[in-house]
Amino acid sequence: MSSMTPPVSANRVWVFYAFAIPFAVLTILFGLWPIVLSFSVSLTKSATALRPEPIYVGLENYWKVLADPIFRASLISTLVYTLASVVANVLFALGYAILLHSTLIGPGKTFFKVAMFLPVVTPDLAGYAVFLWLFDQSFGAVNAFLELIGLPAFGGIASPDTAMIAILIAELWHHTGFFVLIFLANLAICDRSLEEAAEIDGASRWQRKIFVVLPQMRPSLVINTVYAVIQFLKTFTVVVIITKGGPNGATNFVSYYAYRLFDQGRYGEAMAMASILFVIVAVFALVAYRIGDRRST
Repeated sequence: MSSMTPPVSANRVWVFYAFAIPFAVLTILFGLWPIVLSFSVSLTKSATALRPEPIYVGLENYWKVLADPIFRASLISTLVYTLASVVANVLFALGYAILLHSTLIGPGKTFFKVAMFLPVVTPDLAGYAVFLWLFDQSFGAVNAFLELIGLPAFGGIASPDTAMIAILIAELWHHTGFFVLIFLANLAICDRSLEEAAEIDGASRWQRKIFVVLPQMRPSLVINTVYAVIQFLKTFTVVVIITKGGPNGATNFVSYYAYRLFDQGRYGEAMAMASILFVIVAVFALVAYRIGDRRST
């Protein structure tokens, strides 16, 4: 018998292109083209940005943005929030997925899986509006419960010291189910024989999870970390619904600040800010992927 691989038929090649070309066209129209257009607008004078023949000012809008102290404070807040959110979401989802995959939870696993994933498909407006009520200082359920058990009130979205924590909790509720799903998919293909061998050798439950299971979950850790970095660097909807960038600019993240500038007609500066955020998101995502990919090899 010949060991040569038979050539791919022309029909199969055309089937591939039949599926790939529409996706490529949609990606160019709704992905790449808006990016190019926003960068082009960032190089124009705001008053002329929407005209057929705008006036180009080069990098002037970028210098204005970088010299803006509000933008610098917004960027720092965005980075701090992203770091806290990535760590909180990934670690919580990892622990929850391992718990669901273990034998500690019996027949109720399906209920807990559905309960965790349901917030992911809940409309943003509905979910965050509930948290807006929960954190209300006058009649919110959070402070009512804390008062009931004798604990001090939670500042929530009314205090600059706790506003970021409040929206982190809201986003943890909304996004963590997606990360749990990815972790569960990875756990389903882990080699159980390795864990059983470690158990026979006398390894404790925690030792098996840390030294046997966790190394096999590097692919899902990389995927979830990269996705979380992208997701939380561009945090927008929760800020619009719950805090409006306040109080005192504590949650005035870059995406929301760019939106405010755009709403004021400062199109060039807003697009410059969006372009800077895009570059930051791309760099951070690439670094996270490279670090995870290197550790997995």
